Amino acid sequence: MDRENGPRVPEQRAPSTGGPDSVGQDLRFGVLGPVRAWRAGEALPSGSPQQRALLAALLLRDGRTATAAELIDAIWGDEPPSQALAAVRTYASRLRKILPPGVLVSVSGGYAVRTHHSALDLNVAADLAAEAEKLRAAGDRGEARARINKSLGLWDGEALASVPGPYAETQRVRLEEWRLQLLETRLDMDLEAGAHAEAVSELTALTAAHPLRERLRELLMLALYRSGRQAEALAVYADTRRLLADELGVDPCPELARLQQRILRADAELARPVEEPAPALVVSRPAQLPATVPDFTGRAAFVRELGDRLATAEGSVMAVSALAGIGGVGKTTLAVHVAHEARPHFPDGQLYVDLQGAGARAAAPETVLGSFLRALGTPDSAIPDSLDDRAALYRSTLDGRRILVLLDNARDAAQIRPLLPGTAGCAALVTSRIRMVDLAGAHLVDLDVMSPEEALQLFTRIVGAERVSAEREAALDVVAACGFLPLAIRIAASRLAARRTWTVAVLAAKLADERRRLDELQAGDLAVKATFELGYGQLEPAQARAFRLLGLADGPDISLPAAAAVLDLPAQDTEDLLEALVDTSLLESAAPGRYRYHDLVRLYARACAERDEQPPVERERALSRLLDFYLSTASRVYAIERPGDRLVDHLEPTEYEGLAFTDRHAAQDWLYAEANCLLGCVRQSAGAGTLRRAVDLLWASLDLAESGANSKEYEAVAAGLRDAAAAAGDTRAEGRAAITLAYVHHVSGRFDQADQEAREAMRLAETVDDRLPQCWAANTLGVMAVYRNRYAEGEQFLNRAIDAFRECQDGPGEASALCNLSRIHLVTGRTASAVSLARQGADMYDRMGHALKGANGRYAMGVALTQSGQLGEASESLAAALEVFRDSRQRLWEGMTLFRLAEVEVAGRRFAQAASNAEMALTVLRDVGGDWRRGNVLTVLGRALHGIGQLGRAEVCWRESLAIHERLGSPEAAEVRSLLQPAAAA
Repeated sequence: MDRENGPRVPEQRAPSTGGPDSVGQDLRFGVLGPVRAWRAGEALPSGSPQQRALLAALLLRDGRTATAAELIDAIWGDEPPSQALAAVRTYASRLRKILPPGVLVSVSGGYAVRTHHSALDLNVAADLAAEAEKLRAAGDRGEARARINKSLGLWDGEALASVPGPYAETQRVRLEEWRLQLLETRLDMDLEAGAHAEAVSELTALTAAHPLRERLRELLMLALYRSGRQAEALAVYADTRRLLADELGVDPCPELARLQQRILRADAELARPVEEPAPALVVSRPAQLPATVPDFTGRAAFVRELGDRLATAEGSVMAVSALAGIGGVGKTTLAVHVAHEARPHFPDGQLYVDLQGAGARAAAPETVLGSFLRALGTPDSAIPDSLDDRAALYRSTLDGRRILVLLDNARDAAQIRPLLPGTAGCAALVTSRIRMVDLAGAHLVDLDVMSPEEALQLFTRIVGAERVSAEREAALDVVAACGFLPLAIRIAASRLAARRTWTVAVLAAKLADERRRLDELQAGDLAVKATFELGYGQLEPAQARAFRLLGLADGPDISLPAAAAVLDLPAQDTEDLLEALVDTSLLESAAPGRYRYHDLVRLYARACAERDEQPPVERERALSRLLDFYLSTASRVYAIERPGDRLVDHLEPTEYEGLAFTDRHAAQDWLYAEANCLLGCVRQSAGAGTLRRAVDLLWASLDLAESGANSKEYEAVAAGLRDAAAAAGDTRAEGRAAITLAYVHHVSGRFDQADQEAREAMRLAETVDDRLPQCWAANTLGVMAVYRNRYAEGEQFLNRAIDAFRECQDGPGEASALCNLSRIHLVTGRTASAVSLARQGADMYDRMGHALKGANGRYAMGVALTQSGQLGEASESLAAALEVFRDSRQRLWEGMTLFRLAEVEVAGRRFAQAASNAEMALTVLRDVGGDWRRGNVLTVLGRALHGIGQLGRAEVCWRESLAIHERLGSPEAAEVRSLLQPAAAA
């Protein structure tokens, strides 16, 4: 293709004489933006526009010589000045003075730039693009996307910016076309990777900037369809057809028309990348099986039976095998061993999950499906919310693949049904303590204890043949005392192997003694508890105490600092004890600094605590210290995020110190990492003596209410505490729990419930003169009134909140109420005072060094400035707020700020940017904020799309918004109806 007129980047030059790669190794040139040169990182003067035009013309010839006549034509075209030749020589002379010797050379009456290949940013971009193409062809799409992004990142605005001349103009057009091709390639790969929702925002802006570029329209239709927005995708086609007919008098290209038909048919293949025939090329190949034990022993008949069953998965029926047996019988060990042997039958991967069915809080199927989908390569943005949708996507992802799924420790058939692949070529292995008789089509296997021979063989492999052969009878006594239970045998043998001075007979005698103490227990539990009793009985007193007390804490695991609080010991001493328990197999090391119990061991540890902990009150003290630790630490997280906020001064006092933070990011990391354990602690602290601290811990951790991942659990715990406080007659605790529920409902968009809880919190707090909840309740009720257009009532509540916060000397609370009052002044026509109130609130936050709440102040100020027509300042204020919200992981406010920025752009008639911001807001608010906020975002998105001429898509957004507001009974419905009038859409 012609180098100077074709749409692609110039071909790479052949090696030339003179060894240019040895010249100017520290020299760099840029043409993908302003024409510039650097030497050793320092910018060089590039001279006048015409001098830059000369340099650009030489650089784009990639080492070839340009004659003087060609350069004159490149710079001035058909109308060169009379002294053009002299000017070219002058420009060349000036360039030689700033460039290293040998870079700009004279050749046969012309000039050439000789330097190494990677000195020019265009060459680097081309190399990266070529590498990306090869990687994509090889199936490494992740790295291919990274290379394309790196190539695009080399652009710094318009190529050859401000360079005059016809040659530069031609090259600008060509390079811009190439940049768009790269963008389309990268966006195509984004869709292949499942980043549909994220791509919609960028594609909306690009189609506005390049309305006649049909490939971008095609990608936008596909992104919308894969995001579940079929009506909008079809509207894009209608808008495109109308635009092409009006502007060019042509119909859409065949590719676009075919895509429209496939969308109308809801073609299932559209859920896959266009260029890939099978999902196996798109998703990753998981290998999640735990390691098999090296000393696996016995069970030969079961291994053959299950192996044969799994082999049938290559046929026409999905194989499901369910192993049942008591705890410790070796279900997991057998299943993992069989799964490893069957791996050749499942080349597309193996999935594994511990469903925690034996515990009080079994794994939720939707959570497991989310984890499986991520392991299979599905990005978070493409994972739906509901259980049914996740299960459907999971089955679709597995279709045509050969995957083995190991579902360990299941509670019942209902838990695992959504997790079964459902297609031929896949198989599932299930372990559970109950028989899955209601699991249709499953091959049921009842796993009993080992035979005496298998049990002795396992014992021998761990202890050593020499010791066992000398005391065979005693060894038989040991395995019999263990009830031939594999877990019991393994623990007993491990204890003996670690004690070289013991004989097998000594161990047998100890087991015999301990078994007599448990003779009233059921047979199955007898073996397990006898084994644990053996391990427990060998612990040092400090280790035994740690084992007992740590088992009391709810939560999936426990951190070292939290464990130190439970034990009331220094961290180093605690770690020594915990690592000793890990060595005895009574505790597991979940990750560095985190520990967990096997569910059976946890139950046994709690039984030991009830039986052996003296005095009994020490159990309550241990959990009280843990609650203190979480409350103290959470209050410090709250304080570092919100300096000056008086909430921390109104919380219940603690006796045990928590962690301290100097960096707010580390504080945030702690809160989100400890979320499950913290909420577990709150849940189990609803009794007398700890209820108030539990409520305050929930209040101090309110960031979890809008995190998305923890919001549902937070709400459930808050409701439980409110009910517990009401049952206990603790009005103060009940009022504070109601405040947390009001906040949950507020951020979730459930304004009726938020209003109800805030009113109840106000009533309860007034009853016991609890001042701060009264402030918070008044502030919340003011905001709820704004949402319902009850402005007079809202103003009364907010003025009351301002006075109450001032009395409590709570500056951040006062600033919050001022910013909220600004909203009422705004909607009631008092624009100047609205801006003033918002500025006052933001200034108060700034004086206190309150970055997070300061962002809320800037948000309010941005909204007020938008209404007052000060769009530039509004945009700056909102952009500053957005940066803080993103940095602080405040997803609700990040999404709402993007929405407000879209409003600013619509007011400024920058519709393409408005549409991009609104699309990003929809993506961020997908799991938080509620339908009311989504409806508002759709309204402004419709306005933006209307502004860029995508009328059909705008109507789709408005109709969805109207449906939301009519369902909620929101007053915003009237505005949307007016937008849908024929005159507005014309």
